[in-house]
Parts: sequence; structure tokens; C-alpha cells
Amino acid sequence: MAAPKKGRGASAQSKPGRSLVLILIAIVAMTGGMFLAGHTTPRLGIDLAGGTSITLKAKADQGSAINKANMDTAVDIMNRRVNGLGVSEAEVQTQGDDHIIVNIPKGTNSKEAQQQVGTTAKLYFRPVLASEPSGGAAPKPSPSTSSGASGSPSPAASPSGDQKATSSSGAPSPTATATSQGRAVSDALKADATPSPTGSPSAKSSGAPASPSPKPSANADAAKLQAQYAALDCTKPAERAKVGKAGKPGEPTVACGEINKVWYKYVLGPAAVDGTEVKNAKAVFDTQGASGWQVQMNFTSSGAKKFADITGELAKNQQPQNEFGIVLDGDVVSSPYVQQAITGGQAEISGRFTQEEAQSLANMLSYGALPLSFQEETVTTVTAALGGEQLKAGLLAGAIGLVLVVIYLVAYYRGLSLVAMASLLVSAILTYVIMSLLGPAIGFALNLPAVCGAIVAIGITADSFIVYFERIRDEIREGRSLRPAVERAWPRARRTILVSDFVSFLAAAVLFIVTVGKVQGFAFTLGLTTVLDVVVVFFFTKPLMTLLARRRFFAEGHKWSGLDPRSLGAKPPLRRTRRPSGPTTGPVDPKEA
Repeated sequence: MAAPKKGRGASAQSKPGRSLVLILIAIVAMTGGMFLAGHTTPRLGIDLAGGTSITLKAKADQGSAINKANMDTAVDIMNRRVNGLGVSEAEVQTQGDDHIIVNIPKGTNSKEAQQQVGTTAKLYFRPVLASEPSGGAAPKPSPSTSSGASGSPSPAASPSGDQKATSSSGAPSPTATATSQGRAVSDALKADATPSPTGSPSAKSSGAPASPSPKPSANADAAKLQAQYAALDCTKPAERAKVGKAGKPGEPTVACGEINKVWYKYVLGPAAVDGTEVKNAKAVFDTQGASGWQVQMNFTSSGAKKFADITGELAKNQQPQNEFGIVLDGDVVSSPYVQQAITGGQAEISGRFTQEEAQSLANMLSYGALPLSFQEETVTTVTAALGGEQLKAGLLAGAIGLVLVVIYLVAYYRGLSLVAMASLLVSAILTYVIMSLLGPAIGFALNLPAVCGAIVAIGITADSFIVYFERIRDEIREGRSLRPAVERAWPRARRTILVSDFVSFLAAAVLFIVTVGKVQGFAFTLGLTTVLDVVVVFFFTKPLMTLLARRRFFAEGHKWSGLDPRSLGAKPPLRRTRRPSGPTTGPVDPKEA
């Protein structure tokens, strides 16, 4: 029998405690980091913790095609829109060629996030031709718009700006009669039907000089829109659902909007600026003035020119028709009035905003313009109770599988089963700690398929132990003692374990890349546990077997050790033969060879 090789391999064999200490230090360090971070449990997915899953189907708009670039852009915008509300655990991803799955976990802002994600139409800036409270409510205090630079007080952001916004809102005064309101709407529609000299739509006031007479078709459209406006009651959800959605960007339309918990109805002119031309928007607090929370927005170069044109036209008008409506999914989310032409591509919307209102409007401005429109197909809500039941079922399945593996190991390998169970325990601790750390680090959520992946990993890890144990038994059957059998069996078992784990990891990687949704959780967990299997076998199982081979219970092949030579059918012990120093003079006894 060849002696163990000298050098690096022999050093590793003689000092297996180093590997055990290293893996112990790693476990202690990661566990300490887990407790210091305050995340002592893995983050659970929607199917286990409860939440809402929304399936959206893309619809091709005019000039927009359903392709990978537009879908990826939509996913990015939706993800930022939801994360802007503080729901950082939400998941937004494509499924197939034309579907997007949005998973919103149960949380503080999940309901508002669901509403904003479902609002998937394009964002437009439209001039307000007429507006009034719906259902006899009091006039609204409109926010004002100015061109002041960020951080400096603007001409419009004076301490009395809120009072001006209230008194000069787009809504008619409380003393205005129905006849005067209707006449103002009719005049505004007819004026808007006439192109302005610059070619851009203009919003004339009711007191402005009469424009050239519109065409008969324009009169008919104006009369139809006026009738819709007069009959519209925005306090009724059924009527709100009918208006605004079908309005084309290049045509006037009626719409509803809720300002300060009061519903208003609007007549809006053609879209002057597209939401895609808003570069960014953010909510800031005015520390140098009395404006309080306000929204600052920046436009692209093309958007800045269009915005300057429309605000210049609106600023020329007499009140109340110097407003523009910010329209998202057919609803007016804000209708600030204009005091002057806003140039330079920067604007501020100020009013009596709360922080939440300012942040919500900034999110809509920044992330509201999607390259495609989407239709909500399904909304699935999982309660926390149902998620808890599914988690219990998954853990029960894992416990049953683990118990069956342990029973098999004890029955077949006896004493060696202690090594296998200790290795499984180390692998389980590492898996749990890493999953807990990956939750806040990369947003990993443990869902039901991920639990299934962990259960499958029990079998993969047990396979590695079985391969090594059987190699050791083969060496003992050849007549070798335990210590050399452990070392000789390791190189062959190591190659088999690495090849097997590589195939499993490759399958998990491919599955993770080509699939979406919850299946990725299964693939990620399977790949993670496969890597941990290699770490545990190399740094724990093998060194532990080297130490146990020095113990009398295993070294002498006790019948309960699982390494009894007689029960394994071992050959007689191999003995070393020495070559004689001189020539032999007689026949050699075969037993001495």
C-alpha cells in the first residue's frame, strides 16, 4: 500500500482542525452580522407573507410597439414608481413578451402602490378650458406654478401665493350662474377650436376678443363636449370611469380630478406637453419662503420649449383660464395656474401640499409616462393567514423529507450518520443565515418554490455524503485500514461530487435565466444550496472524517460504526512487501509477495 503523499496534501491531512475552525469562524461572523443588521429571519414572498400580485398586459399605442426595449422601460418606470412610495420590497418583472407581473407585499404603502401601478396610461399636460366643482362643492385652492430656480424664491412663490391660488382658481366663483358657466364653456371650446398664430393650441378666456368663426364641425364638437361637461357628475365612480380614458391627445376632452378630497370636472384642451418630456421631478420643502412642500420638475429640451409656449399662452389669458391640468390615466391629478411664461426647462408647483401629496405628485411626474399602455388582467391577493398556512405546509414537507433522510442514514450508515447529520446541520445554518442577509442586501424573498428548492437540496447534500462514504467503504473492502482509506477515497469522491454539483448548479443557473416570477426563487435556492454543499463537504465533512478516523470506535471498525470490515466483506489486510537486498536463490512464496 502506498503511503500518503508528502507535502501540501499531507499537511492538510495532519491539520484538519484548520478547516473546521475556518468554517466555524464564517458561521459566527455571518450570524453576528445577521443580528447586528436586525434581520434575523428571511424575507418572505407574497405567497408566504401575504400581499397582492397584479398581472398587466401591454397594449400597443399609436407609434409605440410592444418590444423588449419598451417592456424593459415600462418595468423600470413601474419599479421606480413603486419604490418612490417606500415599498422597496415590491417586485416588477416581465413575463413572456407582453405581460408584466407586479408583486406588492403587504405593507404600509401597498394599497397606494397598487393604485399607482395600475395607473399605466400616459401623462399629459393639457390647458384647462373650464372647470367647476362637481356636485356643488366649493371652489378649489389650485396650486401655482412658477419658474423659480431650485432653492431660491420665485416671483410666484410669495407668502400670499396660497391666497392667490385660492381666489384665482380655475373654478367659477360661488356666485356664478349656471347660464354664465355654460356660456363660458361654450366660448372656451370655440376659441380652442381655432388654431393660434403659432400653430399651438391656445386656451382663450371667456372675456377675450372673439376669434375667427370656427368651422361647423368644430361647433358641433364643441356642443357635444359642452353637453358631456354639463351632464358629468364626477362624484359618481361609474361616470368617472367613462370620461378621460378615451380622450385622444390631440383633441379636447372632459375629465375629472380630486383636489383636497373634492371632485371637480374639467374641459381640457389638446395635450401640449407629453409626460415623457419630463426629465425628473422631486418633492422639496421650501426653507426660504412660505410655500412649504412643493414639486420641482425639469423638462427635456423639446419639453422645455413646448412648456414655455403653453405657459406663455396661458399667462396672457385673464383668470380663471390660465390653468393647465396634469392628466394621468384620464384623471386630473393637479391643475396649477400660471402667472407668467416659464422658460428654461425648470418649474415649481407650489400650494398647500403635505409631504405625502408632494411626493405622490412628484412620482407621477417622474414615472407616470410609460412607453405603452397596459390593461389590468388579474389581481390576486393572498392574506397573511393563507401565506402562513402555505409556509407551515412547506416547512412540514421539508421536515418530513429531512426525517426520512436521517432514518435512511442511521439505518444504513449507523455511526457515519452522525457525520452526515452534523454536515446537514452546518449546511442548514449557513443557508438560513445567508438567506436572512440576502433579503435586505439584494431583495431576495423566500417564496414557496424557494422552499421547494431547499427541500430538493437536502437530497443533493445527502448524495455527496453517500458518495464519499461509499468510496471509504470500497477502500476498506480492499483490505485497508480506516485512516488510509479516508485519504485514498477522497480524491475519487471529490471528482464525483464536483461533477454532480456542477451539473446541478448549471441547471439552476439556466432555470434562473430563462424563467421569471416565482420559479426563479426555486432556481436561486437550488443554486445557493449546491454551492454550499461543496463548501460544507470540503471544509467540514472531509476534515471531520479525518479526525474521526483517529478515534478507536471508528478506526477499529466497531459494528455500530458503519465501517465494520467483516460486515463489509473486506479482504485480508494488505501488507507491505520488502524487496530483498540480494538475488533470490529459490522460488518466492506467493503469500510473501
